[in-house]
Amino acid sequence: MSEILTKITAPVTKELSQFKEVFKGSLSVEDELLNKVLQHILQRGGKRMRPILTLLVAKALYTKNHGALYRNIVSVHDALSSTEKGVMNKAIHAACSLELLHTASLVHDDVVDEADERRGQPSVNASFNNRLAVLVGDYILSTSLFEISKCHDERMTSCLAQLGQTLSSGEVQQQQNISDTSFSIDAYYEVITKKTAALFEACCILGALSVDASEEDIAKSREFGRNLGIIFQIRDDIFDYYDSKEIGKPTGNDMREGKLTLPILFVLNDKENACPESIVSLARKAKKQECSEVEIQELITYTREHGGINFARHAMEDFYKKAELYLLSEITEKKYSEALLTYLQYVIGREV
Repeated sequence: MSEILTKITAPVTKELSQFKEVFKGSLSVEDELLNKVLQHILQRGGKRMRPILTLLVAKALYTKNHGALYRNIVSVHDALSSTEKGVMNKAIHAACSLELLHTASLVHDDVVDEADERRGQPSVNASFNNRLAVLVGDYILSTSLFEISKCHDERMTSCLAQLGQTLSSGEVQQQQNISDTSFSIDAYYEVITKKTAALFEACCILGALSVDASEEDIAKSREFGRNLGIIFQIRDDIFDYYDSKEIGKPTGNDMREGKLTLPILFVLNDKENACPESIVSLARKAKKQECSEVEIQELITYTREHGGINFARHAMEDFYKKAELYLLSEITEKKYSEALLTYLQYVIGREV
């Protein structure tokens, strides 16, 4: 895993190091209790895949639009390096802002879901209490807004604000889907596009905006981010059908919360191999969060044995092809296209 991350981050090593300092500094405060909670969150670490994406897209599009033109003109290139430093500083603050917003949403999600763990570590609400978790989540969200203000770009501020709206809307829609008696695959895609893909979209949009990319490049990078995010979420949903302590949540956890994801939605909608009424009935019970552990395992087993996992994997491959085409046709500098391709391969093949 470390070798893959090294390959992905190689073109943005310096910027990633600067990001980590900015991010750590943004969550360092004098208030004793607040600092204690924030340090608890920082201990969680993570691979910082979303900030890495922002920085890679920023450098890739900056090089695409500026690098080749001045590559052999030393005096101009020196001036260009100064300009590049300025735009990448915007990208770093944008990446920090996005990671803070994402972190705040996870803290709040754990309260809503009554989760005890987050990636193998006690959640904030479990370690402290719900009230403090909500307040600290609000503080992190406010810090996210402060970081994006440092970019001095109304478009970037607007993008972040719209992302916050979209993420919240996705959460509300997911709750609505739980109470819906239908098993809609379209509704599933609507939710994951808002809850997960929107964040990856924003990473690419802010990366592009930070380097003043063209409207065409912004639109294409946004689509790339959306496809990447959908792959990420489908892969995450597949994890729910297998045991793994590293994932940080028990098998079948989505079903316990009333969430039916792509693998089981496929088998419930499969017209060629119609589900027995007993499975449909259990799926309805799962939506009402009334299934026993034995019944959840029965749903998981049926889904795995009747093509649900294979269907989800094929769906990921379709989105992968679209994302790959973008990298091969639009990212002109080899080191960035290779890094982003490795990133894409990691997302579709990741184990945790």
